[in-house]
Amino acid sequence: MKKETLLEIILGTIGGLVFAVGMCMCLIPEWDLFKVGVAVAILGFIILLMIIPVYRKNHPKKEHNKINWGIVITWIVGIVGALIMGFGMSKVMVDDPSKTDLLIGIITGIIGLLICVLNYPIYSYLKSNKD
Repeated sequence: MKKETLLEIILGTIGGLVFAVGMCMCLIPEWDLFKVGVAVAILGFIILLMIIPVYRKNHPKKEHNKINWGIVITWIVGIVGALIMGFGMSKVMVDDPSKTDLLIGIITGIIGLLICVLNYPIYSYLKSNKD
């Protein structure tokens, strides 16, 4: 492993952890550290931004190929499916869900899961029609 790659990994890990701790400090009201959390999150973001010059120096530019719309559509379908499934999970996991919330959450979660599962066949279909 090159030392530049190791530097990217270290910067990414430290920056991600500092950013995450800053976000926790902002979003957990019991801690009462919102202003300090914003500063820590900004520091973590700056550390993450330090990866860009290191990466650009050590990795040559790649030539741009034609956009693969099958992959783009696959990503969009996957994100939509995950969001729908997450909505269903959040309806089920509230403090004291009613029967209606449970039913809506379970049905919505299953629909989101099916969308995620059908993502690969959608990609395969788009890829086969492209050739």
